[in-house]
Amino acid sequence: MFDIGMGELGLIAVVGLLVLGPERLPRVARTAGALLRKARNSWQSVRSDIERELAAEDIKRTMQQTAAQIDPMPDIRRMGQAPPAPAAPASVDPAPPESAPRDDDAGHERH
Repeated sequence: MFDIGMGELGLIAVVGLLVLGPERLPRVARTAGALLRKARNSWQSVRSDIERELAAEDIKRTMQQTAAQIDPMPDIRRMGQAPPAPAAPASVDPAPPESAPRDDDAGHERH
């Protein structure tokens, strides 16, 4: 977190001892330690909440993508509309049966 080496910590301790005195220094060090612990715990709590929210969003996005892949028409069903009917195949006129008279045979007898 902070880039403080042993030399800097020693200098801070000597200055604190000179400024605060030997009676108040331990109490101030305990208070400072408690405040640092509280700040670190608060930061970790905020960080874990953010990570949990991001994970939840990621899971939700993955579920939506999976649902979209599985169900190709989600919007139509959600809106309560029926899915569109499939297109009818092109109709071809069937050949007339052999027993039915044809137009070209009209008025002609078969021999």
